[in-house]
Amino acid sequence: QVQLQESGPGLVKSSQTLSLTCSVSGGSITTSPYYWSWIRQPPGKGLEWIGYIAWSGSAYYSPSLKSRTTISRDTSKNQFTLQLSSVTPEDTAVYYCTRGVGDYWGQGTQVTVSS
Repeated sequence: QVQLQESGPGLVKSSQTLSLTCSVSGGSITTSPYYWSWIRQPPGKGLEWIGYIAWSGSAYYSPSLKSRTTISRDTSKNQFTLQLSSVTPEDTAVYYCTRGVGDYWGQGTQVTVSS
């Protein structure tokens, strides 16, 4: 059973960088052919895919967020991390980490960006 758990600050100031970590248990983030995603849901809106990092370490991002997004990993800790720079209140959302397109999900973490 794969389990994912998001962690990070729940409040970030505008213009700062949002950083979240997803800790994975029950499976290795380096196992092919899996990839590991970040998805968010702003209040009152639908799910938005942010990007993913593949088992190989390659990362891919949503075109709309690419300029501000970095997804990296620490294989020794079996964790992957989201960094979103220059945040605004529009980045306020519940952030989820998932395996692939969502066969496994973390519980989600609320991030609020203050103006």
